[in-house]
Amino acid sequence: MRALVTGCAGFVGSHLTESLLDDGIAVVGIDCFNDNYARPQKLRNLERARDWEDFDFVPVDLARGDLHDLVADCDVIFHLAAEPGVRPSWGQRFATYSRNNVEATQMLLEATLGEPARRFVYASSSSVYGQAETFPTSEDAVPRPLSPYGVTKLAAEHLCLAYCANHGVESVSLRYFSVYGPRQRPDMAFDRFFRAALDGEPIRVYGDGRQTRDFTFVADVVRATRAAAEAPLAVGRVYNIGGGSRVGLLETIELMRGVMERPLAVEHHMRQAGDVRDTAADTTRAFHDLGFRPSTPLAAGLGEQFAWTLADQERARALAE
Repeated sequence: MRALVTGCAGFVGSHLTESLLDDGIAVVGIDCFNDNYARPQKLRNLERARDWEDFDFVPVDLARGDLHDLVADCDVIFHLAAEPGVRPSWGQRFATYSRNNVEATQMLLEATLGEPARRFVYASSSSVYGQAETFPTSEDAVPRPLSPYGVTKLAAEHLCLAYCANHGVESVSLRYFSVYGPRQRPDMAFDRFFRAALDGEPIRVYGDGRQTRDFTFVADVVRATRAAAEAPLAVGRVYNIGGGSRVGLLETIELMRGVMERPLAVEHHMRQAGDVRDTAADTTRAFHDLGFRPSTPLAAGLGEQFAWTLADQERARALAE
């Protein structure tokens, strides 16, 4: 079996790539190293995958390249490449989000036409819901994204559904909720919090800290993503992938204090445009169709991320000496 993983050098993509390789599945990894964060970190994310003979890395810009040859050799497509982040998606950068999230998805879907049926798993986001009215939120809730980023992720979902309905592409869309864990992007909250605390700086919180999130550990996300590639009932459907509990941000910071065993200073700033107050995933459909149930408690997952952050900082210091 051979899988195509786009965004293979990213946070979730690198974990998915390693999981597939560990199980004897050959992987064609695609990444264009866009500038949302530093290239060296993305290269570090790929270090273990590059040790496998069954891993082929192809540096391709999905919105520009001819992808037919890459798709033709693969049995399943995991499309995780994207321009991430709610806060940077306003203003002139929206053109980048539209290109990398919508146009690139359409190019990849086009490349699948005329090929034998294969599963196309698309990584969407809870940002498509905006500020939901009911919690936990089911997939039947009407999406009302509050950010340009959310708009582009929802648009790409609709493209997947359109190619499924009209051309038989076996698309599945997964709405990830607040993914965290080792290799988390440097712009994401837990990575920023841990590194600020280690450097003796205050944690910067946007808003009053009482906002809640459904935090989902990366290993649970990988299991759900792989299940979506195989489940017979999944074709043409959308699934929430959440961590199983709705936790306040200040409560999460208390858990981080316990993990780090040190006091943490919190500095509050104005809420940012596009930030929603609360998220919580109803994962009933994912459990029924995919057999998905999150298994990593938040405290345990934070412990794993902190251990990785410590090791990453120690490595950076050693390289600088």
